[in-house]
Amino acid sequence: MISQTQLDQIANKLNSSGVDETVITSLREEFNDVHFTYCSEDDIPNNEPVLEQGAFNLYLIDGREHCLCLTSDFENATGVVVAEIYQD
Repeated sequence: MISQTQLDQIANKLNSSGVDETVITSLREEFNDVHFTYCSEDDIPNNEPVLEQGAFNLYLIDGREHCLCLTSDFENATGVVVAEIYQD
């Protein structure tokens, strides 16, 4: 389970530190029970983020089954996708 509070803390850190691999590594250490994936927003078509920000969107991952899938259910979430939004 991932709480809204955790998601807000993750977003706050990304907003204050920026989005890059170093920050993702720091998040993995701080939230060691949460699986983090880092990608481009373009890699996640046709899905609604659970949290939208200017530089990134956050999606929840459900890892209960053999395959990972995106979810909006905080109770079943085991991870977070940080999808960076690249500005033209």
